[in-house]
This record gives sequence, C-alpha cells and structure tokens, in this order.
Amino acid sequence: MLTRAFGIARSLAMYHGIPGRQRRMREFYAPFLGPGDLAFDVGAHAGNRVRAWRALGARVVAVEPQPDFVRLLRLFFGRDDGVTVLPTALGARPGTARLGISRATPTVSSMSEDWRSAVADDSGFARVRWEDQVAVPVTTLDELVATHGTPAFCKIDVEGFEADVLAGLSRPLPALSFEYLPAAHDAALAALARVETLGRYVYRYSPVETMQWDDTAGGHWLDARELVALLERRRPLGRSGDVYARAATG
Repeated sequence: MLTRAFGIARSLAMYHGIPGRQRRMREFYAPFLGPGDLAFDVGAHAGNRVRAWRALGARVVAVEPQPDFVRLLRLFFGRDDGVTVLPTALGARPGTARLGISRATPTVSSMSEDWRSAVADDSGFARVRWEDQVAVPVTTLDELVATHGTPAFCKIDVEGFEADVLAGLSRPLPALSFEYLPAAHDAALAALARVETLGRYVYRYSPVETMQWDDTAGGHWLDARELVALLERRRPLGRSGDVYARAATG
C-alpha cells in the first residue's frame, strides 16, 4: 500500500509539481489545439496534458486504464463537461487485455510484454518491477472517432503499445504524437511504420518532456527517413522523448 501511494505521489509531483511546466505545455500545444477543438489523450495518467489542453479551450477525451489514475482523473475533471474520462485501454481490436502495473513507478505500467522485456536490461529501469497484473477493457481509436469525432490532436503514450493502438486506427488524423524510448527503439519504428500507412505525414521530435523541439536536424518538419536518422543519432544518449506527426500539406 505504501509503495502504491508513493508511486501515485511521484507521478503527481512529476507531472503537476514542476513550476512553469503548464505554461510551457500550453505554448507548445497551441499550434495544434485551440478553442472548441477535440483532443484524445491516450495514456492520460495524471492528467497534466488534459489540464493544459483545457486551458487552451480544447475538449478532451482522456483514456486511462490504470484504476488509481482513473480515480484521480475523475477527481480532477469529473465536474468539467469538456473532459470525458474513459477507464479503458486502446488496442488493435476491442476486447480485454492484461495491464502490467508498476506500483512504485506507475508511469511505466504497460500492456506490452515485449516492451517490458526490452527495457528490463536498461539501466534506467534497473529498479522497476511490474508486480501487478490487472484485466482491462480494450477499445480502438476507430471506435473513439466514431463516438466522439475526429480529434485535432491525439497523444499516444502507452509504454511500447503505441503500434498496437495505431493498428486500431484506419483513417489519418490531422496530428498525433507517440513516445520514443531508446531502449525500445524498434517499438517506435513500428509505430512510425503504422503512421506511414495512414497517410502522408511530416515529423518533429521533442526530448523528454521539455516542450521544445529538437532542432538539430535544421529546425523543420522531417519526412520519415529523416526522422529515423534523427532517432538513430539520439539513441546512444539514452533519453526518451516524443515523436510528433502532422499531416503533410501541398
């Protein structure tokens, strides 16, 4: 019980307790979201992005399978008509799945056994244990779009399950993001390959919750080949981040 409480408090401090982060987040997402837009937060966790996106005037569907964090999201946003909290996971098809929960570090709870195996030998995960397994309902991005509409932006941060989530999407979205972790490099490449099947996209990379672009590639949006080259350069640094995809124009 104490370990679980510590893990929840750690997530709250990490995502809500850093001065200036909400302001930087609002500035970063302003080009993607504005008043009245719809956003999907897949892997909403402690709700820091929900908070920022609501401040921009966007309506948010917050998708979170961890029971503890569903309760937190409902506590934070339960009276906000602009936020819909869905206690579910997303995948390639509807059903149920097993979620591996890390009590002390719930931010890395994951439905992907392959991902957990891939990162287990990484020094950053040396003390991480996935002690609990819980059955969770699974729906798809296509079902979310059918029910709520097409989002202007969709964030997918599900610890190695991103390609599976994207496999449940059959249409392009205007913009989306997915996580990159060097220890699970192939998982990010699988997610990128899936995005490429949906339509023509361009990409940028933001390191480790900095809410800033990595402009080492010239400060412009990249094609998939250029993005892969950038990720290969960042891979030895061992620091995670997020890939952002925007539908190409022209």
